[in-house]
Amino acid sequence: MSSSKSNRGKNLDKAPSRGSGPKKIKGVHTSFRQLIESLETHRVNTLTELCRIERVAATCNEADAAAFQGPMTAAWDYYVTSNQLLLELRGLTRSYPFSADVLYEARVRVGGDPASNRSWNMAWLVLRKMRDDGLVGAFAAVEAEKKEMWGDTEPSVDDVAKLAAYFEYEWGRAINTMLRHWRTPPTWY
Repeated sequence: MSSSKSNRGKNLDKAPSRGSGPKKIKGVHTSFRQLIESLETHRVNTLTELCRIERVAATCNEADAAAFQGPMTAAWDYYVTSNQLLLELRGLTRSYPFSADVLYEARVRVGGDPASNRSWNMAWLVLRKMRDDGLVGAFAAVEAEKKEMWGDTEPSVDDVAKLAAYFEYEWGRAINTMLRHWRTPPTWY
């Protein structure tokens, strides 16, 4: 056997040489396969990177898009359940840290919403649910009333309302910032 034949089938995931066109693995282009693998192994777990891969998947032919469907859905679910979404929201709300309770309530509501099957993107569904169901305002008020927010001080009703407004403003701004990652809603229809 010659050395060229003994190497056949190896290095399938390497980028093709110039002009040779993309190689395929089980009907999926190599570069797409690498993106799918990064989704499956959670090497990619940030909003920006997941959105980038989602945009690439949107440009695929039907066969490649079908290969992305399961891993992309699972990656978005993992992004939310691994608390990465919460960490990124807190990164945008340093002065008034985002409440995990808001995220939890939104996840519960998405799970109970029959219309949530219109998207594969759990993060987008949760962010929209937080915004559209008024969860930010409701939880901002609860957060502002907590004793640990005030220490030994007894806040006035006005003080609580002001703090709630600060929470609501910063949390709402963070949600809207994250929702701007999608030019069009990631929905089936």
